[in-house]
Amino acid sequence: MDAKNKKNNKKWLIFNIVGGVSFVAGAACLAVAFFGLKSSQAALDFPTLPSSTDADVKYSLLTGEPLKNAEDLDAPAYCIQTPNGTDGARPQAGLNEAGVVFEAIAEAGITRFAAIYQNPSSAIIGPIRSLRIYYLEWDTPFDCTIVHAGGSGDALAAVSNGYKNLDENYAYMYRGTYGGRLWNNLFTTSAYLKKFSADNGYNTSNINGFARLTPAESDAERANAAVAEKLVITEPTNKNTSEVSVPVPAVSLNLGGWADFNVNYSYDADSNTYLRSYASGAAHQVYGCAAEDLGERNPEDVCSLIQMAPSVVVAMVVKESRASDNYHEDITTTGSGDAYVFQNGTAIKGTWTKNSKEEQIKFTGADGKEIKLAPGQTFVTAVPSYGGIEF
Repeated sequence: MDAKNKKNNKKWLIFNIVGGVSFVAGAACLAVAFFGLKSSQAALDFPTLPSSTDADVKYSLLTGEPLKNAEDLDAPAYCIQTPNGTDGARPQAGLNEAGVVFEAIAEAGITRFAAIYQNPSSAIIGPIRSLRIYYLEWDTPFDCTIVHAGGSGDALAAVSNGYKNLDENYAYMYRGTYGGRLWNNLFTTSAYLKKFSADNGYNTSNINGFARLTPAESDAERANAAVAEKLVITEPTNKNTSEVSVPVPAVSLNLGGWADFNVNYSYDADSNTYLRSYASGAAHQVYGCAAEDLGERNPEDVCSLIQMAPSVVVAMVVKESRASDNYHEDITTTGSGDAYVFQNGTAIKGTWTKNSKEEQIKFTGADGKEIKLAPGQTFVTAVPSYGGIEF
């Protein structure tokens, strides 16, 4: 095979290929290695699972992480429409503090985020842009205040009916003065968001989050994956390999449009996170801002750049088409489709299901059991059926 053909023979999961072939093959090899471990090898220590004394621990319904203050369990949540264009939207501010981030094409191949925060502390959050109906339907189960600047007609009609709604409002937002932002210069602060909630009596959020592993369960999954990766095949096995997770050091998501909006993730075992970069190789950096009220400032003036590094990456394959205006996107949020969950250095192929806009997305494995996500920040990317996933 010549070099050109080798280059074009990448293991992209373009969705006209029979799903799971390369995945199952890799899983089978790994399973043979795992189950063929010689009894003479040294014993391996695994993290212990939570004991009954953990019953009093409160875990965030948004991230699955332990809460320092139990009263934060139902603190107000905010779903903020955040742009990702190359027209001044980057680097975003405060995005590193979002517990869940939905990523999808908003228009003309350009992606946008619905970033979900609970009890935020970042001094600056944004920029803020317009709402689409599919982001709203992903936001709905989180019982959050929808923070946006205008939107499509159907999204504006829907959000005005029963939602906690913060549209462009200079009592709680401000325009930055850094010229490089162009029109992507609308920001808010944690203090402004909390003031909005207090002013409107939105004192709690009843979050219906994703199913989560406890930290101890996640550590055990991570340890199992790390051990299995290092084992040597010693003998055949007849054990079921369908549920074995494959160690995966890197993930690439192709959203089928401009290369500027395709992304790569590199697994960092030390931090157990996925370092996020653009397809160009440039790190996806955001402004991490102080946990205090700095007033109406440009993030460029008072914040430091850090690389986005979620703990969980989910790619869910969706039906997507160009809207009737031949510019904006239509994405089907209900029904089901293929999903790939990347966490603890492994890949799990499964299915996403969402039966209504009010219902939370459920991820299930090949065995029909719900996949519990590891604690921490989670990026969920809607990959069109004409896109691809490589790992």
